[in-house]
Amino acid sequence: MTKKAHAKINTFLKITGHQNGYHTLLSRFVKVPNLYDTISFVPQNCDSFTIEGCGDIPTTSNIIYKAYKAMNIDIDFFKSHKVVVAKNIPSGAGLGGGSSDAGAFMLLFNEVCNLQIDTTTLANIGSKVGADIPFFVYDYDSANVSGFGEIVEPFEEEQFEIELYTPNIHCDTSFVYKTFKQNLFYTIDLKSFEGWDKLSSKEILSKVDAIKANDLYQASLIAYPQLKDIAPKGWYFSGSGSTFFKI
Repeated sequence: MTKKAHAKINTFLKITGHQNGYHTLLSRFVKVPNLYDTISFVPQNCDSFTIEGCGDIPTTSNIIYKAYKAMNIDIDFFKSHKVVVAKNIPSGAGLGGGSSDAGAFMLLFNEVCNLQIDTTTLANIGSKVGADIPFFVYDYDSANVSGFGEIVEPFEEEQFEIELYTPNIHCDTSFVYKTFKQNLFYTIDLKSFEGWDKLSSKEILSKVDAIKANDLYQASLIAYPQLKDIAPKGWYFSGSGSTFFKI
């Protein structure tokens, strides 16, 4: 009983506004085929919901546990099984590792226990836990993601090889977004990326540099100035960082 939880990159990410305390966005999420965590349900008698493999994160703070609670399913399965996470995706890297783990957990739980929750409902539940979770629940190779992350539309494009470079810098997503709001929110120009959702990732990246492709890159450079010294020339920046990529 296992499922792969793939990393993602954002080939572009543009902030479109701010509502109810959260930023809205338009972004292209692309699955990274060769980088993934593995979620497993392993037989074991458990007094309570048990997660292994996530370091010293308390269970109640773990995004997998939050997804489990949000699903609100009252069965005894996790009294006889523990959740084991084999981690490969670095945290604080803009690759969606925690959200991917939660999405894979939800899909595996739904499948193994025959809960018969349709994908749209499952994604809606996930969106209450983490903004990136719906993309991982839908499990598309490539998708346009908008709103707060809850609107996920598959995008057909030619698959391409992705090379990653993740420096030893942990970027806190909430801090990067806060930095954007304080320093860069006034720079939003909705017309500057009009029609990007219709173009392939390769087409977009052939036209713009890393700063223009990802609004959170400049915010990350302000929040974590050391990124400037290690940014590979000609590479792009995923999510709120700290991973750089090229295709």
